Amino acid sequence: MTKMNRRGFLASSAGLVIGMTLPIAARAQSGAALALASGATDEATFAPNAFVRVAPDDTITVMIKHIEFGQGPNTGLSTLVAEEMDAAWSQMRAESAPANNELYKNLAFGMQGTGGSTAMANSYMQMRKAGAAARAMLVAAAAEEWGVPAEEITVSQGVIAHGDKTSSFGALAEKAAQQTPPDDPAVKTPDQFVLIGKDRPKLDTVAKSNGTATFTMDVYRDGMQTVVVAHPPKFGATVASFDDAAALEVPGVSAVRQIPQGVAVYAASTYAAIKGRNALSIEWDESAAETRTSDEIYTAFSEAAAQGGKDAEVIGDGAAAIDGAARVIEAEFRFPYLAHAPMEPLDGVLELSEEGAEVWMGSQFPGLDLPTVAGTLGLDPSKVSINVMLAGGSFGRRAQDTAHFASELAAVAKAGGPGAYKLVWTREDDLHGGYYRPLTVHKFRAGLAEDGSLTGWENIVANQSIMAGGPMAQMMQDGMDPTAYEGSTRMPYDFANARIGWAAMESPVSVLWWRSVGHSHTGYATEVFLDMVLEAQGKDPVQGRLDLLKADKPRDRAVLEKVAEMAGWDGTSVKGGKAYGVALHESFETYVAQIAEVSDEGGMPKVHRVWCAVDCGVAVNPNVIRAQMEGGIGYGLGSVLFDEITLGEGGTVEQSNFDTYRMLRIDEMPEVMVEIIQSDADPTGVGEPGLPPVGPAVANAWRALTGKTVTTLPFAKAGA
Repeated sequence: MTKMNRRGFLASSAGLVIGMTLPIAARAQSGAALALASGATDEATFAPNAFVRVAPDDTITVMIKHIEFGQGPNTGLSTLVAEEMDAAWSQMRAESAPANNELYKNLAFGMQGTGGSTAMANSYMQMRKAGAAARAMLVAAAAEEWGVPAEEITVSQGVIAHGDKTSSFGALAEKAAQQTPPDDPAVKTPDQFVLIGKDRPKLDTVAKSNGTATFTMDVYRDGMQTVVVAHPPKFGATVASFDDAAALEVPGVSAVRQIPQGVAVYAASTYAAIKGRNALSIEWDESAAETRTSDEIYTAFSEAAAQGGKDAEVIGDGAAAIDGAARVIEAEFRFPYLAHAPMEPLDGVLELSEEGAEVWMGSQFPGLDLPTVAGTLGLDPSKVSINVMLAGGSFGRRAQDTAHFASELAAVAKAGGPGAYKLVWTREDDLHGGYYRPLTVHKFRAGLAEDGSLTGWENIVANQSIMAGGPMAQMMQDGMDPTAYEGSTRMPYDFANARIGWAAMESPVSVLWWRSVGHSHTGYATEVFLDMVLEAQGKDPVQGRLDLLKADKPRDRAVLEKVAEMAGWDGTSVKGGKAYGVALHESFETYVAQIAEVSDEGGMPKVHRVWCAVDCGVAVNPNVIRAQMEGGIGYGLGSVLFDEITLGEGGTVEQSNFDTYRMLRIDEMPEVMVEIIQSDADPTGVGEPGLPPVGPAVANAWRALTGKTVTTLPFAKAGA
């Protein structure tokens, strides 16, 4: 059952839209995608593999194994299939693949999941092969139908032709399904590309604009109850006791139950559930809770960094060369906890019956969420299905290696018994709920010789591990979590002597990957400190970086030279009332350089323009790449200027909503110019790499303009 809401109103006002949701089991079986599409039967739909469906009406539906939350996999992966099939873009459709590790695993992870900007990188050849296989089988069907050699048949814009004979894909779908799939179909060479490298509108833009796109919040099931959970106000606290008498008197509240995550309130509506939760009286056991303030945590982390940590990377003589230097430059950088704050907070629907459990949620790691739901409910995994929904952003929030939200959703259903439940986190739940980017301290030292040359570089990072304590811990080596300091190691600069250290810190505050993960703080710290060193050497920020780059880093050099050309860099950092700062950073094998134009507006940076050069290998869809660079710049700029999650007295979170966790506003978004470096290298991700350089580019411009180096973020807290 679907209730009429604002989204339903938008859809109905735009014209009659008729749709259907397919049973999960019908979507993928034994390596073949079997589904109903536009009224087609299973027999009439050509499904050569788990990724491609060709319906009799000529539409091609691509099963997308990566969640779509705005970063563009629906469009990007469909482009790969369309290219190899020689389909017309108007034929293409995209549908989220169900949870199925065997069919839809991320080849970089070994399980189904999205993250680390790997969607395009791991799918590039896989999806092209899927499209090429479908094309080969359609051509074989045409050859058989017409009695002509397959090699004489041409395909263009969704039309199969030989002489005066032509056919659409749909007309040959049934016969194509009878062909033997090729083991290793040939794919095009880059000079044959028709769609790859060209701007294409996103497949989901219209549906998201007119209200017909379905998100988890739009899912309603018969008899469904809405549930909110009262979580501990301090990290590490647990329920000691509770009184639900007042909550049960709230109209619409049907039940209150304790679950491992807190106290759940079940109601007929979100309003009733929240009102019921507000009426609860709960005593919390805070004996194991985090009670330190953010300032106290910073102090502890700073002291740990001063001890040097464990070696993450040592080059040459490490830090020893700094001790005897003619001049030593030092700095400490502090980065706060950050919430992801996607526009759609966490939500999920679970329907539990004697047959099993069906879930609707924006699952970023179905490969972890499905077994977690099964384990919590005591079901065989084969009895659980997950419909991967569109999600309103993530920025890492849904990339949960502990599957904590899926666990909470299943716990709600387990406590409630058979029925349908929608679990909703409010914005306040989201900002109070942890799983933040780790609070981090960087301690730097650099040594300069009498002639100004760099003798040594040292960077000690102190923060919590994201991987430790979860299934990803098996990826750690010798207790080291590379995501904690990535970007500070393997730098493109030719340091003769360097040492990177990591001090692993502990706190009950839960931490999680945040857009660009470790690069989000290492990019800022390394590029701002490097600018300080270059300034001390009397070197130009751009030319100094170019001179310092290793000889085997041509892609770093290319983006840096390109962005300098774009911005008209002439070695003058301040012109009139505006200043210019540069930063270079590689993350997830994508190379990005940016220059920011900044002025002083009431003691805070006003960013007017950002020039961005990016090398992400083959540019599958330049439109999506530009959008992701722009989005990363806006998101990153807001975080360095305004954002922080702070723990006040006793360890309670001080931010609750967007009035206290400030987002970048539309009039604060700079003009962004993006240039994509032409490349034949395999494509890499673009969802995250646009973020790390913007903060240091702005900070470097700000220092050039005001003489102030911002080492404690955000700028608003530092007083710029």
